[in-house]
Amino acid sequence: MNRQKISQAELLNALPFLEGYSKAGAEEFLSQSVYSRIPKGKIISTEGDSCSNFSFVLNGSIKVYKIADNGREITLYYLNKGDSCILTASCILSKKKFPAISQAEVDTEVLTIPAEILLEWVDKYEHWRSYVFGLLSNRLADIITIVEEIIFRNVDKRLVNYLLKNAKPGHKEILKTHYAIASDIGTSREVVSRLLKEFEDSNLIVLSRGSITILDSKALEEKLKK
Repeated sequence: MNRQKISQAELLNALPFLEGYSKAGAEEFLSQSVYSRIPKGKIISTEGDSCSNFSFVLNGSIKVYKIADNGREITLYYLNKGDSCILTASCILSKKKFPAISQAEVDTEVLTIPAEILLEWVDKYEHWRSYVFGLLSNRLADIITIVEEIIFRNVDKRLVNYLLKNAKPGHKEILKTHYAIASDIGTSREVVSRLLKEFEDSNLIVLSRGSITILDSKALEEKLKK
């Protein structure tokens, strides 16, 4: 860990809301924060952990998810550059325990401040209040969308929508395992594998180990309209 690793320019690139503030702005943030690099696959927090710190993603990706009693995993959201965790913020504000699991999807860089510093800044500075409550409202909308997808939308349409949204531009490739996709859309790996095989048999996609390539995006889009 290193307090001097990140420049103000790098910080403002990830957290532009700090621009222009002399109090609890970029300089003060850097003086209070700790830089760390989290290796891919590392579990950061688990259910029941205390929320004593608050982190901001500079680079990389963190997955936040729950595991049901039957072992099924469901992804709540991903944290990418400039993001912070709504559940951690909620736990700090309510003084409750962390209710999920967070894990680094790739090698990830974060800046972390103590929970008491976050509470002080939210109390004293409007730009910090706006950031935290904006974070809460935006992520809450994301989670409601996930719940609606799981409850009201057929699994095949959720899968099609996922493929279309996550295909890499240009070559239309999704670098995800069937298990990871199942977690992201709230179903089982077996269901995802069966549906993907059906799509492949219909010449809509090509499956290979750890990746899916879309052959006919227009036909997939048509499935969403039915």
